[in-house]
Amino acid sequence: MTLTARVAIATYSVRPRGGAVHSVELAEALAAAGVDVMLVALGDPAEGFFRPTSVPVHIVEAPTRAGTLTERVFSHIDALESGLGADLADRFDIIHTQDCISARAAARVRDRGAGFRLFRTVHHIDDFTTPALIECQDAAITEPDRVLVVSEPWRRRLLDDYGVKAAVVTNGVRVERFAGAARSAQEREALRSRINAGERHVYLTVGGIEPRKGSRYLVEALGLLKAMPGPRPMLAVVGGHSFQDYQAYRDEVLGSLGSHGLRLGDDVVLVGTVPDTELPGWFGAADSFVFPSISEGWGLVVLEALAAGLPVVASDIEVFREFLTHDVDAVLTGAADPASLAAGMARVRDDRELVRRLRSAGAVTADRYSWTSTARRHMEIYAEA
Repeated sequence: MTLTARVAIATYSVRPRGGAVHSVELAEALAAAGVDVMLVALGDPAEGFFRPTSVPVHIVEAPTRAGTLTERVFSHIDALESGLGADLADRFDIIHTQDCISARAAARVRDRGAGFRLFRTVHHIDDFTTPALIECQDAAITEPDRVLVVSEPWRRRLLDDYGVKAAVVTNGVRVERFAGAARSAQEREALRSRINAGERHVYLTVGGIEPRKGSRYLVEALGLLKAMPGPRPMLAVVGGHSFQDYQAYRDEVLGSLGSHGLRLGDDVVLVGTVPDTELPGWFGAADSFVFPSISEGWGLVVLEALAAGLPVVASDIEVFREFLTHDVDAVLTGAADPASLAAGMARVRDDRELVRRLRSAGAVTADRYSWTSTARRHMEIYAEA
């Protein structure tokens, strides 16, 4: 189909988190389908997005002052509202926002008379605690002209909790980017040497140490696994940037390592944020992927792990069951259950036949989700507006 509408994809960050990755991949897939599209985000204009893009980009200078979470959220909304402005906003027929901050900023501009239609994809709902932020988040769900979600459980939640009818449009994955993750034995060994992996079984997780990522349960499970017979396990944590301040939780999790018989820098290695070009290599350097989230909108990195051919251990939560099947393309373990998680991690370490089956079926699952088909579905919904 052909779409004549001019589209801006707006997000609060240029960092390599799920929402920003979604924004870039969607924008590029839309452009490849012939859509006039631009990426708009808060960040450092001199640096741009976490990777080069093939579509035009407008970066609005992000506030740098410190403050409470509430103060930072509202200062970012103010900055993006100003950056959108009438001149930029009038260039688009649709502004498709990907988060609470960009949705509120665009709503303010629209409500002053700009002629665009406001779309919002709700990837997940943050665990805000202050009344101001809860009200802000609620408005960012109810104010847009059209709301999308990335999974069926979130469609039901928005309908039940907010009375909002949302369309489900799933994420995609560039299989070719991750299928060649183990591009050479030399690259694999170079990355493994960087973390002193040796012959240990390396479990990769991506996203940092956060409450909803189940990090507390993961380190406890790793301690249980280390005490079991078999190759010694090691956890490599890639990523870590978050708008919210999880330092206290992070300190608590890392401070508990000793009580689980683990050492930071040995059993658990914090790789941190890596260049986008290096990320596939970390999938290739790992032996398994573990993602014990207790809450997710979708879990884009799980698809990337499947595409990379890694056996996946993930939480048995509804969002993951939407595209994963236990013991077919992933091992699903009890959420917030370290013993169950440790048992699942042991299975992908020790059962070679299981790993073979998971890899084969995982590749099939990954092939079902492409950014091309995701973009096509977005175009259909845009056309309805």
